[in-house]
Order: sequence, then structure tokens, then C-alpha cells
Amino acid sequence: MILTRNNSRPDHRKSLRAGVLLVGLIIVAGCVSHPPIPHKVVMQTGRNTVWIEQDPDSAANTHPVSLSPTEVGTLLRGVRSWERRNVLHRLYAGQSDRRRTFRDEEIVVLAPSLSKALAQATASERVYFHLSHPTDQGDEETTTGWMSVRDPILHLSLSEAHDKHGPEPDIGKYDRQMPNIPELTTEFDATFEPEEYLVNVKSAGRLFAPDQREELQIRYLEALKALPAQPGLEQRK
Repeated sequence: MILTRNNSRPDHRKSLRAGVLLVGLIIVAGCVSHPPIPHKVVMQTGRNTVWIEQDPDSAANTHPVSLSPTEVGTLLRGVRSWERRNVLHRLYAGQSDRRRTFRDEEIVVLAPSLSKALAQATASERVYFHLSHPTDQGDEETTTGWMSVRDPILHLSLSEAHDKHGPEPDIGKYDRQMPNIPELTTEFDATFEPEEYLVNVKSAGRLFAPDQREELQIRYLEALKALPAQPGLEQRK
């Protein structure tokens, strides 16, 4: 009697490998970064940067726009951010405190360059900014975002608000060890005060990616008429 092998049984190992491969492709697709956007640098001081780039979200910005450093600084003073907590965290520790997203010393660095960039940008462009400085604990603290104007609304987007990052790995070491202090990427909420001038807050982010984007839409002309001016910036034009 001749025995025959039944080859019709499903190969579970192949199915498992196919499933793992599919999950890997999905994760990679979510983590692939977009190609760099061409830009024109307005300010580069250490790791503090302001540049003009193409706006992928709009071609209808009302640029160029004339906002003095004092006016930009006055608007930045009204931005608040705080740690985003889930329901259990709030029950245990309460709501986190709101804090100014831009300190006075940061506004001194940022406002004149944002003023200059908004005066140079075209309708299809936006202004990118990145602030960075070391902390007393040896971390790096960063605030990153974009600014554009579509009259009568100023759009201010934030992807980082005083995010803390551990020291970078020393690539000169043979063992290529990772840093001992991990990167801290705490999610946050943002608003503008007084909130009567805040039109909308939009939250966005990419699937399978750790980035965050909080966009504030502000009736900036009305706010500037009512708010006290940020002092000491006009001489830094």
C-alpha cells in the first residue's frame, strides 16, 4: 500500500509570518517621516530657530502681515498649556495647573523674529519656530510650533510645550549605549486667555506616531485692543 502525504493542510507558520510582516509594514508606514519642507531661515541662534516654510494646510493665508514684536509678544503671553491627564489621574491628583507657554525671556528671543517672518511670508507659507534651552537638571526643554494669519484669525499650532528630553547618546562610544534618562513626551492641552478671543482649539496627530499638534485660532486684532502690551520689545527690532 502506498501512503500519500496530505499537503492541503494550512501552514500555520506561514500564516504567522505573514501576520507579523503585515503588522510590521503598518507600523513602519505610520512611522515614516514626511520629506523635509523647503524653508528660509529668519533666525538661528544655537538651537533656537525661526524659518518660513510652505504651508501644507492652506494657500489662503493673508501674508505678508504687519505685527510688531510688541504685538506678537502680547499674543504669546496669552497662551497657556498644561499636562493632559486621564480621568483616573485627575481623580488622584486633580487637574494640572495651567502655565504660560512662553516665558518672558523666550518671548524676547522669539517675538522679533516672528514679526519679521510674518512680514516676509507669502499667502502659501507659514512660520515655524523652535525654542530650546538646558534645564538645571541637565535636560533639554523645547517648545515648537507654527504661526500663520488668515484674517481675522491668527493660527498658532504647538507640537511641543516645554517638553523635556534626556541627554543625547554619545555616538563616539564604542558600545553606542542609549542615554540613561528617557525622553519625556507628555501630552498637553493648550488655550488662549482671555478665552473670549479664542475661536477654536483643534487637536490632531498622526496614527502610530508620538507627535501632537494643538492649534489655537485667535481673534488677534480684538485681543490686541484689549490686552496690556508686552513691554521692552520694540527696541529689539
